[in-house]
Amino acid sequence: MDGKRYLDSLDDGREVWLDGERVSDVAGHPAFRGAARELARQFDLQHHPDHRDLLTWESPRTGNRLAQSYRPPRSVADLRAVRRGAEFWFRESWGQHGRSPAFMATILVGLYDFRNRLAAARPEFGANAERYYTHVAENDLVLTHALGDPQIDRSADPVEHPDNALRIVAERPDGIVVRGAKQLTTLAPLANEVLVYLSASFARRGAERFVVWFALPLATPGLRILCREPFGAAPYGHAHPFAARFDEQDAMLFFEDVLVPWDRVFLLHDGALALEGLRRITAWSAYIGLVRYRERLRTLLAVATLAADSIGVAAFRNIQEDLGELTSFVRVLDHFIAAGEADARPTDGGLLAPGDLAATAVWAAETSGRAVQILRRIGGSGVLMQPTERDLASELRPQLDRYMRGRDIGAAEKSRLFRLAWDLVGDGFGQRQDLYEFVHRGDLARNRINLFLRHDQEDVLGRVRELISRPL
Repeated sequence: MDGKRYLDSLDDGREVWLDGERVSDVAGHPAFRGAARELARQFDLQHHPDHRDLLTWESPRTGNRLAQSYRPPRSVADLRAVRRGAEFWFRESWGQHGRSPAFMATILVGLYDFRNRLAAARPEFGANAERYYTHVAENDLVLTHALGDPQIDRSADPVEHPDNALRIVAERPDGIVVRGAKQLTTLAPLANEVLVYLSASFARRGAERFVVWFALPLATPGLRILCREPFGAAPYGHAHPFAARFDEQDAMLFFEDVLVPWDRVFLLHDGALALEGLRRITAWSAYIGLVRYRERLRTLLAVATLAADSIGVAAFRNIQEDLGELTSFVRVLDHFIAAGEADARPTDGGLLAPGDLAATAVWAAETSGRAVQILRRIGGSGVLMQPTERDLASELRPQLDRYMRGRDIGAAEKSRLFRLAWDLVGDGFGQRQDLYEFVHRGDLARNRINLFLRHDQEDVLGRVRELISRPL
C-alpha cells in the first residue's frame, strides 16, 4: 500500500455518518482528514529505500513485497522482524495508534494460523481463512475488527432479546444474512475491511445464531457506520497536535440484513470453537500490542521529563520518584516483550506464537491510568493554561515571553510541550486514549478471573495440603 492508493481506497461508497449527516468524502472531511493523511504518510514509508527491508518482506508464494506485519512467524527471528517493523510504525505515531495496521495485521495472522481448526468444523471455513489472509496481505488492506455488543441491557438474555447482539437471521445459497450492531469499532471509517469474531460468550445451547466469524468490506450494502464526535478537528487542530493526526475514530456498525458471502464466513454455530479460537488468534496481537503500549509510555515519560525540566521541578524528590515509577513501567514492558519471545511455542497451524501474555493485559489496564496521573500531576495547572500559536503571534507576545516562559525554555516551546501533555492527559482525545487502554484488552475483572482459573498451582496447593495434614 502507498499513500495515494490508500486515500483513494476510502472513496468506495461506504455509508459513514457523523453528527446526523452522511459523509460523502471521508478522506477529505475535516473530521477524518488528519488521521487519513497520517496513515497515508506511514504507508509511503514502506516504499522508502531506507525502510523497505524493515517494513516489508518478500512473499515466498508470489514474490511480492508484503507488509512486515503480515509475515506468519515460523521462528524467533521472524517474530523479532515483525516486532521491529511494528516498533517503527508505533514510533511514528508516538504509541497513539491502537488500531494501527501493524497491530490489526497480526489478528489476521492468527486467523490464518487457526485455519486447520476451522477446517475441522467445516473444510470450507479453513480454506476461506487462508484465502482471506492472502487477499488482505497481498493487497496490504487496512483491517479493523468489530467486537462488543450494544449496551442496551446487559442483564437481558440476547436469546430472548435478539437486538442485544449481532445474529444470523437467514442462511441462503449465496451466504448468511446478519442483523444487529457492533461496538466499538475503532478505525471503521478509515479501514478497508472489518473482521467480526468475538462471539465466544454464546457457547451455550440455544444461542448458536449469535456465533459467527466473518469479514466484509466496509462498503458492503446495508452496513452503516456511525462515528462519534471527532477530536482535534478543524478549526483548532493546531492546538491538538496528537489528536489532529492520530484520532482513529470509534464507530458503531449497524448491520441491516447484510449478506455475508459464504467465502467470507470462517466459523458458524460453534461456541466452543469460538472460545478456543479467541485465545489462539490474538496471540500475536497481544505481543504487538505491548510494543505499542511501550511506545505510548515512553512518550508519556519523555513529555513528563521535559515538563518537569521546563518548570524547574526535575530535582524535587517526589517528582523524581514519580518519573522513576513511570520509568519502571517502560522497563517492565521490555521484559514482557522479551519473555513473549523467549517463551514462544509452535502451534498446530505451523507458526510460532509468543508465550502466554495474559497477565500483561491485567497489568497494562492497571498501570495506564497511573501513567496518565503522573504526567498530569507534574504538569499541574500548566497542562490546562497555555497560549495558542495565534496568541504567540499576537501583540501579547511580550507578556507571554515574560510570564509564560519556563526554566531555560521559551514561551513558544513551553506552550507546545504542554499542549502535547494536554493532548495526552487532558482533552477529549487524551481521555479517550486513557479509556482505550483500560477497555480494549477486554473486561478487567474477567481477565483477572480467567488468569486465576488458568493458573496452574497444583504443586504448591499439594504442598500446603500436605503441610496442614498434621500438627504444624
